[in-house]
Amino acid sequence: MSNDSAGNVLVAYRMDQARAALEEALVLHRSGKTTLGVVNRAYYAMFYAVLALLQKSGHAPRKHAGVIALFDSEFVRKGHFDKIYSRHLHQAFNLRQTSDYQPGEPVDEDTTDTLLKNAAAFIRAVEEVLWYQGGTGSSLRGTRSS
Repeated sequence: MSNDSAGNVLVAYRMDQARAALEEALVLHRSGKTTLGVVNRAYYAMFYAVLALLQKSGHAPRKHAGVIALFDSEFVRKGHFDKIYSRHLHQAFNLRQTSDYQPGEPVDEDTTDTLLKNAAAFIRAVEEVLWYQGGTGSSLRGTRSS
C-alpha cells in the first residue's frame, strides 16, 4: 500500500469516527441523557474531522491544542474555511474542557442544541473540502476551496 493509499484510508477512518461521534451525541441528546456526554461526543466529532484534514495535508500534532492551532493556521487563515468554523471548534473545545474537568452546572439545553448544529455543519464543511480536494487528486497544501 502506498503512502497516499494509507493516508486516504486514515482520512476515511477519521471521517467515519467524526460521523459516529456526532451520531452518538445526537442519540444521547434525543434520549435525554446528561449534557456531559453530548458535549464530549460533539466536540470529538469535530476533532476527528480536523484530524482527517490534517492527515490529508501531512500534519500530525499530538495534542488537542495543536490540532486546533493547525486548523486555524493551515485551513482558516489560508481560506479553506470561514472563521466561523474556527469559533465553533474553539467553543466546542472550551465546553468539553469545562464539562469534563470542572465541576459545576451542566451545559444548558440551548447550548447543546447549538453545539450539535455547529458540529453537524462543521463535519459537512470538512467533507466538502475533502471531497473537493479528493475529486481533483490534489492535496490541501496550497489550494483553496470555493
